[in-house]
Amino acid sequence: MADTIFILFILCVNVVVCEWLSTRPGFSHIGTALLVILLTAIEANLGIIPTTETPAYEGIFSYVAPFALFLLLLTVNLNDLRQAGLPMLTLFLVGSAGTIIGVFTSVWLFSAPETVGKLYYALAGMFTGTYIGGSINFHAVALHYGVSKAGNLFVAATAADNIMTTLWMVATLAIPRFLQRRFPRQLPTSALVEGTPAAAYTDAETMSPSDLGMLLAMGLGAIVLSKQVATLLPALPFVLVLTSLALLLAQFRRVNNLRGSRLLGLFCIYLFLAVIGAYCDVAALLYDGRLAIVLFGMILTLVLIHALIVFGIGAFFKQDWDVLGIVSQANVGGATSALALAKSLNRPDLQLPGVLVGTLGNAIGTYLGIIVAEVLKAS
Repeated sequence: MADTIFILFILCVNVVVCEWLSTRPGFSHIGTALLVILLTAIEANLGIIPTTETPAYEGIFSYVAPFALFLLLLTVNLNDLRQAGLPMLTLFLVGSAGTIIGVFTSVWLFSAPETVGKLYYALAGMFTGTYIGGSINFHAVALHYGVSKAGNLFVAATAADNIMTTLWMVATLAIPRFLQRRFPRQLPTSALVEGTPAAAYTDAETMSPSDLGMLLAMGLGAIVLSKQVATLLPALPFVLVLTSLALLLAQFRRVNNLRGSRLLGLFCIYLFLAVIGAYCDVAALLYDGRLAIVLFGMILTLVLIHALIVFGIGAFFKQDWDVLGIVSQANVGGATSALALAKSLNRPDLQLPGVLVGTLGNAIGTYLGIIVAEVLKAS
């Protein structure tokens, strides 16, 4: 059996290397998450670390991954949503409904039970979660249904998701500008002056021993409590209990403002993704190109349906094109992507609202993802 400390050493080094690579030309558009998966997959297939289950991998799946999901949800305070404004909130929910419609359509159109396999319903739930919320919800649903251990399927889905997220950032930069030229909308006065950008989303944080102790205590305590509740009430999935606890605690400002939750949560997510890579058979993944094509086709279909619904309804009610683009990006790419898009469109007035509706997606994405998966599983 491989030494657990050695495995953890390799995984931590991989995070460092991939963080550095993500800042270099040619790698910046891939992102740390996918780089960690690919690098660890290569090492595992070369025999540097195991490709089979070990105590280190099992510990990361059982404790580190749920801990990461818990920490990242602590940033979601629902009281802040009032600052996003009713039109943006309404359009975001319309976009979420468009995602769900798109998921069901793509499953039917691509005959997912046959082309994807027996875990098609879980994959549909993952796509629902990530294109309403973000990667937090993608991983939460994957963890719940065990897709995380289906290495090739998970890696193919992650790769297709990363490609679509990049393409959709380009699309949401271009579409509002094109529509503004063809069908001009009068911009609000606040959009014409510089505002204070939202700065909440940064990976660099300063934290104290007290912050770290609080985060560790709450996270570990929440995992223990969630497991007990899920054991006593089998109808309540562990992931949903943990998500609910995190969201409940996040409504207290003392908890919501704890420093380090995003930093520590991201690092733990990267360790989790590294283990995903270790389970991946690269040769089989490259051989099975058909699966990657099917998954990308499903994602493309659902995102286009989502876009038609958001921009169609927004056009009918004569909404600001930039608002529609940022709302769509908040669904497809998450809060961070919505913030980046608002900056790129030179709309400082929409930076904070974009982040806030993105956090709403984090709050509801896992619930809706599991609901969609269960509906498909039962059908």
